[in-house]
Amino acid sequence: MKPASRDCLVPYITAREGEEADSFLSLRATFDATGRSRLGYWDEGRDDRDVRGVLWSRVSQSIGDNGLPTGEPKWRLVHPARQRETMLQLRCQVCVDNARTPDGVLFLESKKDGAPTASTTVWTAQPPVCRRHAHVAAKQCPYLAEHGSVALLVQSAPLYGVIGTPHEYTGNGVHVLAGDDIPVPYGDPTLRWFLASQLVRTLRAFTVVDLDDLVPDA
Repeated sequence: MKPASRDCLVPYITAREGEEADSFLSLRATFDATGRSRLGYWDEGRDDRDVRGVLWSRVSQSIGDNGLPTGEPKWRLVHPARQRETMLQLRCQVCVDNARTPDGVLFLESKKDGAPTASTTVWTAQPPVCRRHAHVAAKQCPYLAEHGSVALLVQSAPLYGVIGTPHEYTGNGVHVLAGDDIPVPYGDPTLRWFLASQLVRTLRAFTVVDLDDLVPDA
């Protein structure tokens, strides 16, 4: 998201100046409990893999005393750990409050390919928003502002997979392969040599709603 002025709210998931990716040299070939090779870290910890065992990109975090990110925002860049946190826990990408409501979870999607219908399969890497920040999120995101946005009140949003960068191992060590922004579903064998940076959910059983009709959370 990119604001219209310096006074605009900076979303929780936005990357900040001073936050840096871990060195490529921290990666290595390793083995799982079954003896199969996969991508790993030399000093891998329990938080380096997600709930499905996929390895995630490490990026440092600049966090203030209030537990929130600090520093100048890197507009258009998303912090992998904060995106993963808000998407996994279904928290607002702007304020990190719980995005669940009795009516469902609110997601914003682009109208670039047309407004989705009940029969549309929607995969998204955009974490949900709370009702209080839905309007500001729709206005400040340049992609949504350019193509228009649609609000979806979702009753079912199972995890689908991840977006990231594929790798391979040869006799010369670990190598980065060309990637794209196409989500790779969990269970795909290529994820053994994949470094994830965004968590993706499938949106289904949703209702298209008008943001102006939503009452902000108290």
